[in-house]
Amino acid sequence: MMTLPRRALLLQLLILTGPFSTLHLNSCSVMGSPLMMDANSICRRSKPPGGAHAELCQTKPEIIQEVAKGARLGMRECQHQFRQHRWNCSSHSKSLGKILQQDIRETAFVNGIMAAGVLHAVTQACSQGELLECGCVTLKNSPGSPKERASEHMPSPMSALQDLRWEWGGCGDDVDFGYEISRQFMDTRRRKGKSDIRTLVDLHNNEAGRLAVKTHMRAECKCHGLSGSCTLRSCWRKLPLFRQVGNHLMESFRTAVRVMGGNDGKSLIPVEQDVTLPGTDSLIYSDESPDFCQASRRTGSEGTQYRACNSNSTETGPGACDWLCCSKGHTVLALEYQENCMCQFQWCCEVQCQTCSVKKEVTVCL
Repeated sequence: MMTLPRRALLLQLLILTGPFSTLHLNSCSVMGSPLMMDANSICRRSKPPGGAHAELCQTKPEIIQEVAKGARLGMRECQHQFRQHRWNCSSHSKSLGKILQQDIRETAFVNGIMAAGVLHAVTQACSQGELLECGCVTLKNSPGSPKERASEHMPSPMSALQDLRWEWGGCGDDVDFGYEISRQFMDTRRRKGKSDIRTLVDLHNNEAGRLAVKTHMRAECKCHGLSGSCTLRSCWRKLPLFRQVGNHLMESFRTAVRVMGGNDGKSLIPVEQDVTLPGTDSLIYSDESPDFCQASRRTGSEGTQYRACNSNSTETGPGACDWLCCSKGHTVLALEYQENCMCQFQWCCEVQCQTCSVKKEVTVCL
């Protein structure tokens, strides 16, 4: 069996750590090991023994737990964003492994959303007091005006506070600590020779994922003053909702630029001459994606057969039957299943439900 590159295998192990997917976890394995793994299982597969991952495993195992949570958070968001696409971010181990070995748009999104997920989960754990190495942060007011401090620490002007007295305070999220852990864990340089371009692309997309979190940090404020007059506000930085991060990266996925290696072997340039190289907050890729219409072990495509689709004749994009089914046709299946219904709260303290039979028609690809 072909083994995955070390970084791809480690990322796959992180994604598949824990019960975030019930579709394949009970029957699949990664390199002979069950997918239902804990942080210790990840650490046993962190090579080489003296690497940055092994050091974290030995000295800060609780951080590894949060890294694994972040990877699962990223995978769930990936599956949400691609739920109506031909490739639906499947967590099947063999399919995912093949995707991670390529440099296509989909790989760019996976790398970006995983790096963002690790940053988000570790930062959130800091604020909730679950990690001893970090906590919440308070941005001290400088001699400059609060507005100047806002522009320094926030990604966009705080227009809502322009006419109010306010100062940094409260318990802000330590996004810088989460950033460093994500960078340390995700930015591994393992490829040499011909793979250097892939390394540059991966590192770029990892950073784009982290910046998707940092640039969407928001201000949360609390009023102070007699009788709720709000004569002064204390403000702190909070993480964005991860769905907002996913939406941003999905838009970047749609506008991603294809690149190739520069003559110096250390830089990237756009394949199209009339296209400028995007900034560090945008996704890039170097190879075109397959159409994902047919199942293929080589590309990791699982095809679209039996995928649910929208049969509305006015729909033409992702999710529409003609597009999702690759013009191979679709059919309607009649489903019948049981679910709880007519639930009532009984004092005290129980919810009692009846069981109802539900019939539903679902359109699937042939």
